[in-house]
This record gives sequence, C-alpha cells and structure tokens, in this order.
Amino acid sequence: MRSPTTSTHTHKEFKLRYGQPLPFGATHVPGGVNFSLFSANATHCTLVLFKRGEREPFAEIPFPPEFRLGDIFAMVVFDLDTETIEYGYRVDGPFTPAKGHRFNAKKVLLDPYAKEVADGYDLWTLPEKDLPTGPDRGRIVFDDFDWGHDRPLSIPEKDLVIYEMHLRGFTKHSSSGVKEAGTYEGMRKKIPYLRELGVTCVEIMPIFAFDEFENTRTNPLTGTRLVNYWGYSTLGFFAPQTAFAASATQNGQVNEFKQLVRDLHEAGIEVILDVVFNHTAEQGEHGPMISFRGIDNATYYMLLPDGAYANYTGCGNTLNANHPVVRKFVVDCLRYWAAEYHVDGFRFDLASALGRGTDGAPLANPPLLEEIAYDPVLSNCDLIAEAWDAGGLYQVGDFPSYRRWCEWNGKFRDATRKFLRGDPGVAGEMVQRIMGSPDLYAAAGRKPTASINFITCHDGFTLRDLVSYNEKHNLANGESNNDGNNDNISYNCGVEGHTDDPKINATRLRQQKNAMALLFLSQGVPMIYMGDECGRTQDGNNNAYCHDVDWNWLDWSLPQKNADLFRFCQKIIAFRKTNAALRRDEFLTGHDQVGSGYADISWHGVQPWKPDWTPQSHTLAFLLCGRHTAAEGGSPDFIYCMMNMFTKPLEFTFPVLPKGMSWHRAIDTALPSPEDIVDAGKEVALDPATKSLTLHARSIVVLIGR
Repeated sequence: MRSPTTSTHTHKEFKLRYGQPLPFGATHVPGGVNFSLFSANATHCTLVLFKRGEREPFAEIPFPPEFRLGDIFAMVVFDLDTETIEYGYRVDGPFTPAKGHRFNAKKVLLDPYAKEVADGYDLWTLPEKDLPTGPDRGRIVFDDFDWGHDRPLSIPEKDLVIYEMHLRGFTKHSSSGVKEAGTYEGMRKKIPYLRELGVTCVEIMPIFAFDEFENTRTNPLTGTRLVNYWGYSTLGFFAPQTAFAASATQNGQVNEFKQLVRDLHEAGIEVILDVVFNHTAEQGEHGPMISFRGIDNATYYMLLPDGAYANYTGCGNTLNANHPVVRKFVVDCLRYWAAEYHVDGFRFDLASALGRGTDGAPLANPPLLEEIAYDPVLSNCDLIAEAWDAGGLYQVGDFPSYRRWCEWNGKFRDATRKFLRGDPGVAGEMVQRIMGSPDLYAAAGRKPTASINFITCHDGFTLRDLVSYNEKHNLANGESNNDGNNDNISYNCGVEGHTDDPKINATRLRQQKNAMALLFLSQGVPMIYMGDECGRTQDGNNNAYCHDVDWNWLDWSLPQKNADLFRFCQKIIAFRKTNAALRRDEFLTGHDQVGSGYADISWHGVQPWKPDWTPQSHTLAFLLCGRHTAAEGGSPDFIYCMMNMFTKPLEFTFPVLPKGMSWHRAIDTALPSPEDIVDAGKEVALDPATKSLTLHARSIVVLIGR
C-alpha cells in the first residue's frame, strides 16, 4: 500500500507532497500551501504561480499523476511566500463542445475557491490604457482579523427593516464628505446615518469579485464608456470586490469588509449579502473563459443535449446548481461568508434558477435549496429568495421554502403600486398584502415574515421616479430603450419627469409618503431602496445597471433638500417599531381571540364595518385591536388606518372605541411636516365629539385609540 503523504517530490526548486483533497482551494498547512481543485473530466492540471502584480508566471508545477485522488488534484507546495504570490491553474482535457467539454491548457484559470481575486483592478475603472491584459488569479488569504466578541446579530425577522443599497453608490457622490468615497471604509463612516434613519439591516448589492469593465458599450448620449456597475456577474465567489477597498494592501479588502461588518453589528445593524449563484461572468457561447468553463464545463453549467448553454438567467449561462459538486460549492461559499465574515444572511438573485434540475426542469424538492435551509452553519442566517428567474419560472408564494426561506414579494409590490396609482379592482387584494400575504404563505405553514415587502428596489424606478414617470427613459444604456421593464405600474402625477409645478410636486411628495406608510403599516418584513427616504431620482432610468455616475449615487444633500420626506421615513420606521401590532410572528385571524370585543384586525370603508370590495373602490380602512398584542407584552392601543386613493376628498367615519378610550391623530400624509407624522405619545387628540375626518385625495390617515 503506497503512502503518498509521506513522500516528498521535487519540481525544479520546489518541494511538493501529496495534498489533502479537502477543503478545496488554497489553504495554509505547516510549511506550505495545500492546493486542491476538482475536475471530473480533466486529464492534467498545472499550478501556475505569479509574483504579485506581474503578468507572466515565474513557475508552473504540474500535478504528478499520483497526486490525483478520484476527481481531485491535490498538492502541497512548500516554502512559498504567500504574501507575494498569486496563482491559477492550467487544466487540460478534451475540447468537444457538443459533449460539454471546452478544455484549453493555454488558459490560466481562476480557482473557484480563491479567497481573494487579483484581477488587476485594484482601483475602480482604471483609465483604459492601464487596463490589465493578463488572467484573473487567486491570492492566498491569511486571516488575522480581530473580531473581538462580534457574532451575527440574529435579529428576529419580524423586527427587520431592510435597506437595500449599492456599496459604492452609497458614498461615492462628492456630497458625501467621505475621504474614502465609494469603498467599504466609506460606508463604515456613514453608519450613523443608517442608525439615524432607523434601519436594522442592510442588504448590500453584489460585493463578490466582479469585472466592472465587462460592459463594452458606450452611452450614446455622452459617448462615455458604460460599466458593470451593479456587479451581477461574479468572477470570484469567495472574494470581496478589490476595487471597493480604500487600500490596495495585502488583504486590504478582506479586512476592510470585516471591519465594516463588525461596526454595523456594533450599531445593531445586520448585514445581508445579495449573492448571484444562478449564472457567472463567463456568459454564453462566446463569453470569456475565466474559471468553471475551463475547469469542468460539463459539471458546472446546465447544458442542452447539443452542448449549448441553457439560459434561464438572461445572461447566457445557468449554473448547474443541483449537481452534487456544484451544490457543495454553493454551500461552502455561504458557510465561508457566514463563518469568516460574520454576515447575517443572503438574498439570492433569480433564486428560482437554483431549483431547476440538471435538465432545466423545476424540481419539487430541490436538493440545493433544502441543503441550504437545513445546513447547521447557516441555521441562523436569513435566507431571501428572488422567487423567479428569466426562464419564466415565477414562484412567489410557491418557492420551496422548508419554512426557512423568505421571498421578495413581487405581488406586494405590484398590488401596492396599483392601489397607489388608483387602479380599479385592487382593494380586495390589498387586504391580503397588508396582512402579510396569507393567501400566499399560510397554507404552507409559513409566517408573515416569509414576505419581504417592497415597493421599489434596485431593479426598476426609484420611489421618486415611480411618481414622476409613466415611461422608462433608458436611452443612455445603449440598448435603444429596449432594456428594462416596460410595465412599471407608475403614475407621473400629470407631467413626465421634473417640473416646477407646486401642485404636482405636492402630489408626488404625498404619494411617496403614502407608499412608505403602506409599506410600514403592513405585516411582513419591509424593505426600502437606497435614497428613497430622501427623494433620489435616476431621471426615469429603470435599469441603471451600467452607470457609474453621480445620478446613480446617493446625493447626500437630499436628506436636507427633502427634509420633510426624510423625516417622514424616520418617523414611520419608528412608528412601526413602537407598535408590536404591526410586527406579528403569526398571521392575523380576523377573530376576537382574547375577549376584547374586537377582532385582531377588522376591515372598513368610508363607513365603519362596511368595507367596499367593488372594482370601483379606491378606499380601504382597517382596525388593529392592541389588546391582542397586549396579551403578548405589546401596547394595548388601537390603530385605525384610513386610505383614500381616490382623486377627490372623502369623509371617513371611524369605529367607536371601548368606553374610556379616545382617538388621537398620529399620521396624515396630506399635512405639511412636522404635522404629517408625530412622535409616540405626542399624537393630536381629536375632539370627543368628532366622529369622522375628511381625507384629502390620495392620502392616508392613521389614528391611535387609547
């Protein structure tokens, strides 16, 4: 019986030994580095070593045949200076695309498990003459970060207030006043703003290593080069984006992102990463060979019978996520970010693609989604699915959840936009959405917190643009305005785009407040998009993925310019936190379960106890009986919400409270700031003789009964 682990080989000046097959990637071992790479179909593999920053390798070390165990090439190389080297692989095998094999030993390939990617882009958008021409390589990370006592926060899902944001765009604008603008460090400097707003969780758009120069088009309006700004095209799944670091030092981006996570946790704010496992940066048939394609194309990608790439993502390829090896890769990646970076959860882009089998058919019990749900390392992580893909699979309410997964609720978005716009026939559906969508989740034993409620996100109009544009304005994207969603369910309030008309601007402001009120008065988990709290506009562009320009960044003068909107958002978040009746773990029943004489929730119209479900209805009112949550330690106050989305004022009569209680006005979106929303305990008492209020057209009023 051979004992390869005790035999030292040599290749030129390098001492080698049979390596450990697991873990995959490059890991420190006593005296050296263990390199491990999977490929089921390769015939040979060579380790390629570079000096940091140099374009040509200084050494190439073939894996001896006996260093292969099963489908894994594993080798220890001794006496390497891990702070100065970068590495990649040449992988040889058949080139038979019809059978799925595309090996090319001339290409140096990036290790899928590389913990840091040396792509040459240490600075964001280098001048074109300085762009690197060499291959992407991995760097070896030595973890010496001091986490102190930091651990993931595990905030209950019902208490989450999610702020979706772009890390670079958050501080890149010149008005941010941050020296390290557009970086992890820059975001860290703005944590007090997030605390001031009141959010409890940031959902950060992709920070896994990507190539911002992937986009080769130009802006036809300006002639400037467009970029891959959003980053939904991953190069390195284990590596934070180098160009988001303020420092280009060894492990700079690693330590900066860890410091950001630690400081966010100290501020009581969770970190959720937007992750892209449905496709990769290698794109389709004519895309670049970077990693998976050259390592084992037939394993890592979903292929058609003729070897062509299945495309359920709209990006040219689809990761073969339910192949056992690919499934391990995804779970290993998530575990790494949870364990090494202390992140609190993940939002999965086009997650329905992860539920397709190797033949592309949707699986009833997808192994990957099940494994993620039950993985012991990820057991406390928030798991959020974008429950659709570009292949037509739409699973909102039907996503395989294992009672662990939450979903971006696209049906909440669409119904709320229609209701705000004044569409007919929406009032009845709004009942379900306000209650946390029990029609979608209750039958499967899921909770209201399965619903991530949102009205806007990165993909579409900002909230300001939702009330300012009827049509998308995407000519600057260089795709003849053909990209982006055509149906935005938006209403420009009378004029397309910017206007000085005070009446229209007043309506737009009121509609933005109405949207925020509906979001935070609904059961489920609310999510807002960066800048919606202060009126950020993209000038009608609803697909701003390719623009790294000031209008796509957060303008830090807006919270002052639009102080009334910013204040309203702060206060409505605080209102939700104060009232446990708006943050329930279980679905409301519509019944009196505590003997209070009132159901936990009841529905009304302009007259109490008489809701109008007709298609012509543009009104809705509901009463929350606080005595139900008081039994669980919440406030005993009643909450009465009246919504008039009609184009004219309407008089609403409100229900009679129990003896000794009276109504107080907390919110009226038609009133000027600061009367539009007041702090808890400072609500305006109504005259006891007052039985009704006239609601302004397109407005929401909330009363507190105590």
